[in-house]
Amino acid sequence: MHVQVVNLKKHFGRTKAVDDISFDFSDGQIVGFVGPNGAGKTTTMQIISTLDTPTAGDIYLNNVSVVQYPEKARRLVGFMPDSLPTHRDITVDDYLDFFARAFGIRCNRRHKVVEGIEEFTNLLGIRDKFLKTLSKGMKQRVSLARALIHDPGVLVLDEPASGLDPRARIELRELLKALSEQNKAIIISSHILSELAEICDSAVIIERGKLLKAGTLDEITPSQAHCTVLIRTIGKLKDLYKKMLQTPTVIDARIVGTSVEVEIDGSEEETADLIEMLVNDGYRIVEAKHVRAGLEDIFMQVTKGELN
Repeated sequence: MHVQVVNLKKHFGRTKAVDDISFDFSDGQIVGFVGPNGAGKTTTMQIISTLDTPTAGDIYLNNVSVVQYPEKARRLVGFMPDSLPTHRDITVDDYLDFFARAFGIRCNRRHKVVEGIEEFTNLLGIRDKFLKTLSKGMKQRVSLARALIHDPGVLVLDEPASGLDPRARIELRELLKALSEQNKAIIISSHILSELAEICDSAVIIERGKLLKAGTLDEITPSQAHCTVLIRTIGKLKDLYKKMLQTPTVIDARIVGTSVEVEIDGSEEETADLIEMLVNDGYRIVEAKHVRAGLEDIFMQVTKGELN
């Protein structure tokens, strides 16, 4: 499944919630959709999911226009909102069965589909419980199961990890990785950027409705003439720190836990020379790794904190 967002605009009066943005992603990808509150993320995701219409532009799901053919596009996309609506008198199984019926899945096949989704999302043990009694984490699982019920090629997930405890976040992350391995095209918004970076292979960053960056994490990382390396040794931590401050190719150094983080004027060649020098000087190096800019670092560098 290939998703193309083309010159998308959405205006609410004089407010440009989405201001002429374009990006694309394909099956097997997990895209982090990042931006401050009010940046236009939810509006864009709702348009992808055919829940809203754009002022201009279009979105294509395998060349199917969500503007011209919303009913056809709706069968290709599964949308998970940031919270599951509260239903007081329906069980998990009945809730999923209802949506399976709505998508035209019939009789015996419907029961197998619902049961398969419940097994995949680990809901079999609570299938007879009422939705109102579920924890936040279980409600998010039900919401994901509902989005999967018609086996869509595209998944649009709006803040799925919001309010989850650490275990529920880890379990959700593993589910999303499994879905990407099934060749689902996934776009996910979250304010927990450190966790988002662990599962995403690319990102789209917007602010005030405008696209700032889009691409793989390597592509959107600002280029630098120097690199950061984390060096851990057996003993001699303070001695290593002092030595790094006295080394000509080192721009800066600081102690981080049991390691020394070193900013080097250069790249791999200079890093290799530095490690070789330390080993020759008797330092027992147990770890030396490049510290790449994380999604949080990229976000802080490219955004200005402006509200729409």
